[in-house]
Amino acid sequence: MEDAIVEGTGVSKVYTTGKVSVKALQDINLKIYKGEIVVIMGPSGCGKTTLLNCFSGLDIPTAGRVLVEGKDIYRMSDRQRSYHRAKRMGFVFQAFNLLPVLTAVENVEIPLLVAGVNMRLARKKALSTLSSVGLESRAFYKPMELSGGEQQRVAIARALVNDPAIIWADEPTGNLDSESSKKVIDLISKINRERRATFVIVTHDKGVAQIGNRVIHMRDGRLMGLSGDRVD
Repeated sequence: MEDAIVEGTGVSKVYTTGKVSVKALQDINLKIYKGEIVVIMGPSGCGKTTLLNCFSGLDIPTAGRVLVEGKDIYRMSDRQRSYHRAKRMGFVFQAFNLLPVLTAVENVEIPLLVAGVNMRLARKKALSTLSSVGLESRAFYKPMELSGGEQQRVAIARALVNDPAIIWADEPTGNLDSESSKKVIDLISKINRERRATFVIVTHDKGVAQIGNRVIHMRDGRLMGLSGDRVD
């Protein structure tokens, strides 16, 4: 069997405020393999986003370890972990997180410039990636000049532009109408199929779940069940 791109072992996260402690994640063991679309579902507050954040290096677990491409991301310094995320991961969020003063192509360029790619090459690759999500004609529009669905496609292009090992998406259709949601779902499926890109998607959207190779159900910080062709 191939090695996992991401492997979490005994991952737990406790948030403490004063005398109150909340167990957001409880002893999570999970492997994610190249080319999968893994969908994480469950009620609000069950730990879905905390799992995504701890497995991607955005948040530090209280216990356990996470390997990404065989590297323990929590043995890295904050700077090393940030650089690893910029080089090897892409992120898509419900709120798009585009910089309003920049054009679509300038937003897509950001991960390349952070990674030290020269400006001419960054522009060329950003334009090519926008073309791959069907937005070449919108490259020089600012976010407020784009529809919600178009903004999310810009965000997906930004996540893709560095050819990441894995793309993490938190409610990528959460702010979209049904037609725009379907376009984004179809785009994720197309990218997965054509690039063999790996996605981990937190969602309430049953349409997103339909394209997942595995659907992971969570409750109270625990994995309650998995459906799909791998069980770890």
